[in-house]
Amino acid sequence: MEELYLYNTLTRKKEKFEPITPGFVGIYVCGPTVYGHAHLGHAKSYISFDVIVRYFRFLGYRVRYVQNITDVGHLVSDADEGEDKVARQARLEQLEPMEIAERYTRSYFEDMDLLNVERPDISPRASGHIPEQIELAQTLLKKGYAYEVNGTIYFDVQKFKEYGKLSGRKLDELMAAVRIEKNPEKKHPADFAVWKRAEPGHIMQWNSPWGRGYPGWHAECSVMSTKYLGQPFDIHGGGLENVFPHHECEIAQSEAANDKPFARYWLHNNMVTVNGQKMGKSLGNFITIKDAVKKYTPLAIRYFVLSSHYRSPLDFSDQALESAQKGLGRFHQTFARLLKAKINAKGKDETFEKKIDTYRQKFIQAMNDDFNTPKALAELFEFLKEINGWLDAGQTVTEETHKKAVQVIEETAGKVLGLLPKDYAEFESKRSGDVDAVVQILIDIRSALRKEKNFALADEIRNRLQQINIELKDTSQGTVWEYK
Repeated sequence: MEELYLYNTLTRKKEKFEPITPGFVGIYVCGPTVYGHAHLGHAKSYISFDVIVRYFRFLGYRVRYVQNITDVGHLVSDADEGEDKVARQARLEQLEPMEIAERYTRSYFEDMDLLNVERPDISPRASGHIPEQIELAQTLLKKGYAYEVNGTIYFDVQKFKEYGKLSGRKLDELMAAVRIEKNPEKKHPADFAVWKRAEPGHIMQWNSPWGRGYPGWHAECSVMSTKYLGQPFDIHGGGLENVFPHHECEIAQSEAANDKPFARYWLHNNMVTVNGQKMGKSLGNFITIKDAVKKYTPLAIRYFVLSSHYRSPLDFSDQALESAQKGLGRFHQTFARLLKAKINAKGKDETFEKKIDTYRQKFIQAMNDDFNTPKALAELFEFLKEINGWLDAGQTVTEETHKKAVQVIEETAGKVLGLLPKDYAEFESKRSGDVDAVVQILIDIRSALRKEKNFALADEIRNRLQQINIELKDTSQGTVWEYK
């Protein structure tokens, strides 16, 4: 297998990826809290990890991808205070909490399907793993890492000497948290709830050895990841905002309970910003995926996400998405042209075969460098230039080389980057039936005008098409077009 290097948040450096079990990769990514429709920030995270999973499979690994659904326990403060996000939305919409969870879980997967994000192998729900979370709390109590106060089980961070190793925060630095939210029940302000008692009127609660309650947000991911991937497992992923406290707390309670490492590699995607500020529901500056696809194609949104590195911030603007739509259009136009190319010889073109091999090698080099999708896209577009030059020249298009060129794009831009529709043959048929057909009518009219020596009007057609980013090229095989 190819050597892959990825940036490990835990060690703060790029490391060569070495799976725990040869040929197998276990990946856990924190999934959505289902109390509203997914927005472009979610698109950034889940498209990024979708490509990472796809690339591991491209390299020949067997992958088990686990991505949870948080339907209980995630409080509005992202810590131990405030209302449960799902319960609050249920109160606002006057529905049962599980109705809210079901509604927005379905909405989430509908959006991901649109964005060509492949479904996880397992999508466990927090509410379906209550016994395991109670068992985790019991284990931590028994081993002296946790304490009980009035039905709430708190993890004692001072007992876990490595607390802070993921985020780089020190316990004495966390004392500032006391000034924000004082909790007299806690021995240390950074202590966190593994299990929370249910206050009167709390509508999501279960029986436990300590009375009625519900799981802590951090406990959910600890038990769901290790239940399906074991401990340790290969990769834990999520948004950069989850490094602290969420992932830090996961590590502490999981390693304290089981006396062994939790996850070997930690990958974190950066956020989508609007004018430099994080996009999020709490800030009210988010754009839902459902609204975005009214204006842009789903694959253009996917292209927009992949145009930045997963660890880099991505600033949203209409101009950026319009540019992504044009870039995607150029790619699809060239690929459609390749599919329709007339094969006029058997055998293969040795010169162009080398260009195909070079492109594939450079694509892999880019992806092996911490999943560098912007570089991979740059290599794809360099190769598309080679394809257009190959077809423009009118030289012999050989059967084997044509097949290889199609396959390498299907493999890299399709299976890895996910930028081809699932049924691109249907896509090509539809595309030929609309934009291509209209442009071809204009090309035919322009050709007729040139034969009549009406060059002024013929040039006007070309110039007007250029204004909408469609460029006509006169080749030895006739006039062809492409997006600029």
